[in-house]
Amino acid sequence: MSRPAQPRFAAYRNALAALAARTGTPLPSLIVSFAVLHEVTAVVPLVAFFYGSRSLGIGESVVGAIVRKEDSLSSTDQDTWMKGVFRGWVEEGDAWAARVGRRYGIFGYEKRVPGASNAHTEPSPLSSHIAGDVANAIVAYGASKALLPVRVGISLYLSPAFSRTIVEPLRKTLIRPFRR
Repeated sequence: MSRPAQPRFAAYRNALAALAARTGTPLPSLIVSFAVLHEVTAVVPLVAFFYGSRSLGIGESVVGAIVRKEDSLSSTDQDTWMKGVFRGWVEEGDAWAARVGRRYGIFGYEKRVPGASNAHTEPSPLSSHIAGDVANAIVAYGASKALLPVRVGISLYLSPAFSRTIVEPLRKTLIRPFRR
């Protein structure tokens, strides 16, 4: 005899329902809490690393060390992989810094006029010398990406408490006028 077909994500749904019951918070509230905390744990380190890199003056040297074309002859496969990952983060960070810089007029970019052509907003190929606040923004972006596993763990750990103290009371306050 075959078992009745269960939905594809039934095991995950059951585990999440057990987590919600164990923590004493509704599942939607836990999900909102995780999303908010995940974004907060992205923005706070980004700003902290940017200003830390700027005050220490290490942005240009860190980006220059990663972008440098000459690789040592004794590099292992793991070193080559790590350099590729870091170089990818630098390229993503450069594109992010250009996009955000042109949108808000920061990092030394001129503010783009709303409705203007996007022809100048396309990121240029990564140069071997990225200077100033752009380099600091790239370092902050890469450091925040490197902290992703830590950020996810912190967000998961703090989600039940954040849900009980912030999200649920806010939800109840917003819903109260609509209940009779």
